[in-house]
Amino acid sequence: MRHQPIDSSLFVENRARLKRLLPPNSLVIVHANDVLPTNADGSFKNFPSTDLFYLTGVEQEESILLLFPDSPEPTQREILFVREPIEILEIWEGHKLTKAEATEASGVTTIKWIGDFPNILRNCMLTAEQIFLNQNEHRRAAAVVQTRDDRFVAECQKQFPLHTYRRLAPLLHQLRAVKSDAEVELIRRACGITKGGFERLLGFVKPGVYEHEVEAELSHEFIRNRGAFAYTPIIASGKNACGLHYVQNDQICNDGDLLLLDVASNYANYNSDLTRTIPVNGRFTPRQRDVYDAVLRVMRASIAGAVVGKMHRDWHHESQLMMNEELLKLGLLTKEDVAKHTREEPACKKYFMHGLGHSIGLDVHDVAPGNVPFAAGWVMTVEPGIYLPDEGFAVRLENDILITEDGSVDLMADIPVEADEIEAMMAASRK
Repeated sequence: MRHQPIDSSLFVENRARLKRLLPPNSLVIVHANDVLPTNADGSFKNFPSTDLFYLTGVEQEESILLLFPDSPEPTQREILFVREPIEILEIWEGHKLTKAEATEASGVTTIKWIGDFPNILRNCMLTAEQIFLNQNEHRRAAAVVQTRDDRFVAECQKQFPLHTYRRLAPLLHQLRAVKSDAEVELIRRACGITKGGFERLLGFVKPGVYEHEVEAELSHEFIRNRGAFAYTPIIASGKNACGLHYVQNDQICNDGDLLLLDVASNYANYNSDLTRTIPVNGRFTPRQRDVYDAVLRVMRASIAGAVVGKMHRDWHHESQLMMNEELLKLGLLTKEDVAKHTREEPACKKYFMHGLGHSIGLDVHDVAPGNVPFAAGWVMTVEPGIYLPDEGFAVRLENDILITEDGSVDLMADIPVEADEIEAMMAASRK
């Protein structure tokens, strides 16, 4: 746990919110993620289950949360199972949570060792009427690898075939979409770390540096502030920026190029997501500046347009209409092109082909209900762009916002984005 401790009241309240959505006599089971293998005897670093973390604050592998609010046995209404910290584990893998530490992190008072889970599960299953099990139901998930949750679903249904099974994911998506004040503060902390990384780069980038050297500067700044890359960084100079998910980061940054930086930190498993586009030599050309300002206008208008009650698809379409007008002024579209615009075939698609933004939180592309309007407490990214491979550059800008009843709040308002400010800060760093 690199981050500072989080008050367990956050996770106590998250569990309480979930319990209020459950029908009577329901049993909920949520597993930690697997520790995934690499090659030979290697494994990836443990990546916490965001659902388990949301409900417990626990990041340790092989942990299980069992919720049975209506159990006739009070000690079985809320149980967290963790690995027993025996001496051999301490020697080979390091410290594991004690029962007291698990309670302190999660607010769960009944802690059991993982070996106790089968017997307690059977006892609860014989009393419960509805079983809520978890799976990754993100709309864009490539569900080709069987997870620990997947295996448990199959095992549980085999062992207890006559029970009524329900999907937990829709309930968690509903809950996780709305961030509490405590969650917003953790996201703000991630945004603050990201701000430091970006401002560090404004004093580092110049003709002749390599993209991976820029990545190294960010890594230093993020890690020293208890953060880490929220996602694989995109550091794309020149035409590389026209590939939406370019991550090689191995090319030189040339004089006259723009450098697109889609890079951000997380903190305490909560993510930020930032994109900036800066001139490698510290000055935009007139054409680069015109494109940059066009994207910035669409971003600012889209931030203002993210209001409670608006559907995501309508918000996105509004940005496309604005982008059509900007592309028309840039000479990239004709009036005839704009007149042919439809939702299915937007006129701007050649130059702005991706979504305007997504929910963000414990996952970078965070879970949220797909067919409901924006609500107060949603945290969203806003990321329009214009991509010009024939001209050898692209511009994308991205900030994170909090949607409130009084309008949207830009959580990255203090991170430089105006072209004049970026040029001034790059010039000042070179004196």
